[in-house]
Amino acid sequence: MATFLEFEKPIAELQARIDELRDAAAGGEVDIDSEVAKLQAKSDKFLRDAYARLTPWQKTLVARHPERPHFKHYVARLITDFMPLGGDRAFADDAAIQGGLGRFRGQRVMVIGHEKGDDTASRLKHNFGMGKPEGYRKAIRLVELAGKFGIPVITLVDTSGAFPGMEAEERGQAEAIARSTEACLNAGVPLVASILGEGGSGGAVALAAGNRVLMMEHAVYSVISPEGCASILWRTADKAADAAEAMKITAQHLKELGVIDTIVPEPLGGAHRDRDAAIDALGDAIERALGELAGQDAQTLRQGRRAKFLAMGRA
Repeated sequence: MATFLEFEKPIAELQARIDELRDAAAGGEVDIDSEVAKLQAKSDKFLRDAYARLTPWQKTLVARHPERPHFKHYVARLITDFMPLGGDRAFADDAAIQGGLGRFRGQRVMVIGHEKGDDTASRLKHNFGMGKPEGYRKAIRLVELAGKFGIPVITLVDTSGAFPGMEAEERGQAEAIARSTEACLNAGVPLVASILGEGGSGGAVALAAGNRVLMMEHAVYSVISPEGCASILWRTADKAADAAEAMKITAQHLKELGVIDTIVPEPLGGAHRDRDAAIDALGDAIERALGELAGQDAQTLRQGRRAKFLAMGRA
């Protein structure tokens, strides 16, 4: 059964009526096709109108939708011969940050990204996509391995932020994030980063410091969550919608500000309504980005990243 967001309530009600009609007519002689068609047309119009004018807060809710495709779905559809590589060679393996070697449309690549999980058990296993220090140190290892063998890196970012627990701080969370960001900036191979859903704080930047930064149409990317920002500024998370508006967290805002390079269109109603189409659209965007970077030497790639990030925020 589909999960509807609060602002999609009229659509949910229409779909419920359609389902009721179909159930009532099952096995009978009643012709409901014309009535169902009218209700479906009305539902489609509500969907188009709603998604044509999403607020930043509504986009945040879409970006967090539980049925939105995650790292494992993108890897399963876009990467062949995927070989997972685990561990940071220092402490442990972090299930929140995944990575490994594979082939993307015939080209060898290193893929690294956050995995949130899609049910209670897997979300707990993957810590809701919140990486720990060992996860970021694993990412460093994989980026450096890719550089050693001249393999392009694709990162898939989807996290509310790095894990804030005491044990993560004890193991050097801030240092691990900084080193991971540094490793991405220093990589001597093309690095294409994609914001799939949530791009939260340093936990996202640690994997997103690439030559090209792509962002799904209804994803969000910010230094802090809207709720966190509202709690600091207004002492209440109830102002999250106002914070989302003020922070300019949507793909459209960030493209204008030069923080990202490309907005990847999503199917009507969000990536969760047609996972395969959304994943294929991102795959096409990644292929174009890698094509633009092909043939550049290590120094050119590093200089390009440096210029890109230093230019952000300048008038």
